[in-house]
Amino acid sequence: MNSEARQALALAGVFQAATVVDELARTGHTNERAWSTLIKATLDTDPVSFEDVYGGQVNNLRPGIEALDGVLTRQQVSPNVMRYGFSLILLMHRLRKNTEMMNTLGQRLSRVQGQAEHFGELHENVIASLGEIYQDTLSTFRYRIVVQGDPSLLQSRQMPERVRAILLAGVRFALLWHQQGGRRWKLVAGRSGIRRALKSLDE
Repeated sequence: MNSEARQALALAGVFQAATVVDELARTGHTNERAWSTLIKATLDTDPVSFEDVYGGQVNNLRPGIEALDGVLTRQQVSPNVMRYGFSLILLMHRLRKNTEMMNTLGQRLSRVQGQAEHFGELHENVIASLGEIYQDTLSTFRYRIVVQGDPSLLQSRQMPERVRAILLAGVRFALLWHQQGGRRWKLVAGRSGIRRALKSLDE
């Protein structure tokens, strides 16, 4: 897999997180495969290979690939999904400039990995801990992501933690995208290249 394909897949992970957040906020439900891929990627802070981050199967990121393609072609994509996706990239850039917060994130995630080994990666205690990490770090920036949806759902038991855990996953994929050479200008000037890379994943 070349660097363009890796960038496109990592970016698809960002928009998968945006899609899952939107679905949770509006309906309370989401695609389980999409959800578990994002959570597992967040917990795997030291993957053996790039492919390990998303479980090695491109289809694990299919909702994100479709959402990203819709954004690139300006087709019908939820304005919220678009806003969340680009906001996650912006948050990632703020995070990269804050070494102390990056270190805190690393330390806290290593503790949650121990929790995941004990309870299982998708256990509600693990999700709650991931949500807390987001709340204590990334949500303290002046720039915040405001999630829109059904107020009763957003205030229901475990939903705030679920949403925050997925926002954390989105930032994780945004960092991965940057590590693979992804840059903001490419989202504007390199749309056709990203689309080509997405198409190559299915060949």
